[in-house]
Amino acid sequence: MPNRNLAAATTDLIESYGNTAKNVINAYRVGGERVIGFMDQRWERALEKNSSRLSAEVRGNALSAQKTLSGYYARGINLTTNGADALVGKAVELAAKGVQQAAANASQFEKKTGLTTLQNVAAAAVPAVDAVQKIASSIEQRSGRLVNRIAGRKAAVKVAAAKRVTPFKRARARKSA
Repeated sequence: MPNRNLAAATTDLIESYGNTAKNVINAYRVGGERVIGFMDQRWERALEKNSSRLSAEVRGNALSAQKTLSGYYARGINLTTNGADALVGKAVELAAKGVQQAAANASQFEKKTGLTTLQNVAAAAVPAVDAVQKIASSIEQRSGRLVNRIAGRKAAVKVAAAKRVTPFKRARARKSA
């Protein structure tokens, strides 16, 4: 990207970190779901193994209790992970807006003062941000593989997609740079 500015590079980096955080949250979610499944299986096997010593009523109550406990645990996992996912999404959104606003403020400052020092510093910082972005992308991909490994199957993971830069975004980036 020849016209890539510091604000765009930083925003991409923030999104990558956000995707990694969402993958970790998803790993917690799918891991918790697997734990529930394993607990249910073990409970049912234990009841099956001891079914000759248990009355039908006790066995039914034990199964009902396990389903109730599993339901509470599943709801707890869903509530916490959905809340954390929303929190990460909002934090990424606010951070990206903050970066864009800082870029716009820097641009206005340079126009008012006639200095280009901030622009020069920003241009010099872009390669460093790009280097960190490569590392962050690698971590993001690995976190996606971790989610799939924990899930034991292909799970929904967040991975940075190639972004299509619209003419509007390109013009806005040029204006704020």
